[in-house]
Amino acid sequence: MTGPVGTDLPPAREFRDAMRNFVGNVSVLTVGKGDERSGLVVTSAISLSAEPPQLLACVNRSSSSWPLLQRYGCFGWSVLGAGHQAVAERFTGFGGIKGPDRYAGASWVTAQTGAMLLEDAVIGMDCTVEEMIDRATHSILIGRVQAIRTHPGQGGLVYWKGAYRAMQD
Repeated sequence: MTGPVGTDLPPAREFRDAMRNFVGNVSVLTVGKGDERSGLVVTSAISLSAEPPQLLACVNRSSSSWPLLQRYGCFGWSVLGAGHQAVAERFTGFGGIKGPDRYAGASWVTAQTGAMLLEDAVIGMDCTVEEMIDRATHSILIGRVQAIRTHPGQGGLVYWKGAYRAMQD
């Protein structure tokens, strides 16, 4: 057990190992246009409010997507289903996949803001950047939902103990 806040903090590795025991939903955030497209996987995405509809995710400021979120001011939020592990792996950057190459092997639709949504995502949300709040190595991204697409009945994809796991309906 550690001491009071600010003293004897646990090492980062211990914290990351502990966090692996959280079950996280798997979503892909897409941002940018044309050759400047990129995106990332988030496993700690949550709803912030229903009125107005807002979502919250944490984005590492060293990611290739972070400056694009600031520049474009909009993003796609695609909640992945049980059959989308390959999409998750591409957007995680397995094998060194970067930028627009992350979009290969899946069908995408352009939302009203210009953001890309996975065509058969369980939930696809077209969002504008409401606010980005810097804390430590990350920014807390608050997105305002502009439109929603749903494709239920696909189960879900979660991340737990360092691995993607499919959940069936």
